[in-house]
Amino acid sequence: MTSPDMHAIREQVKTALVEDLGGELNAANDITANLIDDNVNAKATIITREQCVVCGVAWVNQAFALIDETVSLTWHVKDGDSVAPDTVLLSLEGSAKAILTAERTALNFLQTLSATATVTAFYANLLSGSKTKILDTRKTLPGLRYAQKYAVRCGGGQNHRVGLFDAFLIKENHIFSCGGIEHAVTRAKAMMPGKPVEVEVENIDELTQAMTAGADIVMLDNFTNAQIQDAVEMNKGRCKLEVSGNITDERLASLSQLGVDYISSGALTKHVQAIDLSLRIHLE
Repeated sequence: MTSPDMHAIREQVKTALVEDLGGELNAANDITANLIDDNVNAKATIITREQCVVCGVAWVNQAFALIDETVSLTWHVKDGDSVAPDTVLLSLEGSAKAILTAERTALNFLQTLSATATVTAFYANLLSGSKTKILDTRKTLPGLRYAQKYAVRCGGGQNHRVGLFDAFLIKENHIFSCGGIEHAVTRAKAMMPGKPVEVEVENIDELTQAMTAGADIVMLDNFTNAQIQDAVEMNKGRCKLEVSGNITDERLASLSQLGVDYISSGALTKHVQAIDLSLRIHLE
């Protein structure tokens, strides 16, 4: 489970801290923390108030390190761990001012990424025992694309394309602008051989066109279960089939029985509800 590179994480966290500190990475700008004497040390713990799958360790580490590298962090969990309510995730020790200055930025990353991992784990569990895998989409929070896609992997899901550069996804407006499915697929394979070519289709006729054109993956957009079953029988393994649109908790289990390869859902990243976390501080 490879995380985004540390440089990317550092830049994300730095941007968040600068936003909190009035436009510069300067802990002295935390006017409330300045009420505390410099020599006051503290111990603190971060707990979760609800069940979750943990994700965001590296982001939390960076938040405290960028404010004060001398703050000591002891993790009791790791990314991908499923934990119960009231579990202590992290113990900290060091400057009370530094801990409180970095607190909110650290928790923001941890609560958001853990939310994505938790939702993904729930979806993945509904698909367990089948060949069907849950995928994310590009519907991520701005600036958190790589972070949330890492969180999806922590939760047991798989990543769709990362962005607009690593795979073709030919959708309705592309098809219209290119002059048809066959022309779009042929041109994609000629332009960049080896890049995955996926076509989004809205009916069985378009599915036939996409398969004939040689698409690697066909996304069945808002197909009914009966239409999906027909598509699987027609396809006979010629390409990978992905289902998207109108994906609900109740429907996932039935979709897993139809033999599709993937189900993609923007809800993994755009509908997340932050995990309820709390930092408790104790003066030494």
